[in-house]
Amino acid sequence: MGTLIISAAAILVVMGFSNHVLWLAAVALLFLYVRYGRTGGGSTGGTSAASAPGASSGGASGSGGRTDSTYRAYRARRDRQAQWERRYRRERPMEARRQERQK
Repeated sequence: MGTLIISAAAILVVMGFSNHVLWLAAVALLFLYVRYGRTGGGSTGGTSAASAPGASSGGASGSGGRTDSTYRAYRARRDRQAQWERRYRRERPMEARRQERQK
């Protein structure tokens, strides 16, 4: 997805040599990608679990070195991770057993 956005912005910049409105479109595209595309949401303020820092659900990939700013955000992330792991084991019992044997 990121590669597609970057290449679209590059194409808009190249085409923008004759039309400067395309330069503005490229800047707007990159701004929207940085603002909403990579993080998956808008602002990170607030106290709810959905908008807490580090609250994006990463599936079964773990925290990835991220630190949570509050204990509540840490608990919410940990609970979501445990929920995903239980779901994975329930939906794929053979794969879960194979992974347990490898540990």
